[in-house]
Order: sequence, then structure tokens, then C-alpha cells
Amino acid sequence: MIYFVGAGSGAPDLITVRGARLLSEADVIVYAGSLVNPALLDYKKDGCEVYNSAKMTLEEVIAVMAPAAKAGKTVVRLHTGDPCVYGAHREQMDELDRLGLAYEVCPGVSSFCGAAAALKAEYTLPNVSQSVILTRMEGRTPVPEKEQIESFAAHGATMVIFLSAGQLARLSERLIAGGYAPDTPAAIVYKATWPDEKVVRTTVADLAEAGAREGITKTALITVGGFLGTEYERSRLYDPTFTTEFREASR
Repeated sequence: MIYFVGAGSGAPDLITVRGARLLSEADVIVYAGSLVNPALLDYKKDGCEVYNSAKMTLEEVIAVMAPAAKAGKTVVRLHTGDPCVYGAHREQMDELDRLGLAYEVCPGVSSFCGAAAALKAEYTLPNVSQSVILTRMEGRTPVPEKEQIESFAAHGATMVIFLSAGQLARLSERLIAGGYAPDTPAAIVYKATWPDEKVVRTTVADLAEAGAREGITKTALITVGGFLGTEYERSRLYDPTFTTEFREASR
């Protein structure tokens, strides 16, 4: 069996219990060495073969995993965060389908969750935002025209922007052009949950200055929205005047 395992956002103890167990049972591990914390490899057993996919093509990854699976070995393909967000694992699964090989996916803690923890923030605050937009700026990988930063910014919802820390000046311009006020709260979270994690609180207008001041050009998430402010409504879930399925209002 081949298992696609989400490694979590960085800290080695933020992998799931299932993910850690699969790593400990693996005969072969192919890990995304450019982003996955190498400390996670401490879970592996003696004799496990380890490959760093940062130096491999899709075809080379499949050429490692497929023969091992056919030989009855347990293979773990270790992805950063949760593989469903910018994980590039769909193309691997399609190849395995074509070869008739079985696989499963073990979810992980995405870096956008790690960033919220670092910020001690809740993305979905009553009367502030009830939606979270996960997106990125285009780079060598294009973004569909209908998914441009400006069109998402027009909603005024919480935004978490991946893979864009090297384009902060342009990102700032586009967020403002889309509708965010220049003084909208923003934050840059560098390497969320890693030992060298850094949180930089700023505004949409000052993103580029803040990033330059801290020397952040990659491996960071940018979060934007009123959720970083101080104004919001109390949740009705725990409001004593509100009746739920589980309790009656007490006032």
C-alpha cells in the first residue's frame, strides 16, 4: 500500500497519530525535502529507504513508489501540511490509478491552521467574516483569470495567501485595488510552528515594508482581514439568551 501522509505545518509532534504510525511502519519514505521538517524522519524504522523528492521529477517519484508497492512494501509519500492544499499529489494519484496500485491519504495539519495558532486568532468571527479564502499570487504557476487577488479581495473576507512572500509589494497593491482599505490588519507568519517561527503584524499597505524589515521572502503565509482586529460580535453558541439543541436559554 502507498500512503500519502500530511506531515503537518512544521513541528514534528503536529503530525497526526495515524501519520506517525504510518511513518514508523514504512519500508520506503519519499518526502518533500524542500519543506518537510527532517526531524519527522526520526519516526522511521531501521532499514527504511528514504528519498528526497525535492531532487526528483514526478516520473522518478513514481519509479520509486510503484516497484516498492508491487513488491509488497509499505510506502509513505510524505507531503508538507495537508497534501490537499498545493500538494501536487493529484497527479501522483492519477499515475497510481493508471498503474492499478492502491493508495490512501492521511490528512495533516495545514500551515494555514498553524498560522492561526501562531496568531492566536480565529479566522471566522461573527459579523466580521464567515469565509476563509486560501489562494496565492501567480508565479511560475499561473492562476486562473477568475481567481485573481483583486476579485477575492472584493469580498472583504478573511484571506490566507500562500506562496507569495516574495511579492509583497505587488500583493499589497492588488489587495487595495480589490477593495481592502490600506489600514486593514494583516500579518506575515514565517515558518508557522517551526522553532524559528516569526509573526509580523502589520497592515495591508505596509506588507512590503514589514517583510523587508524582517528579511522574509519565502516560507511564509500572509493573512489579511478584520479577524486580526478587536471588533466582533459574541458567538450565539454560548450566549445565555440563545437556545440550542443542547440547552435552553437561561435569560
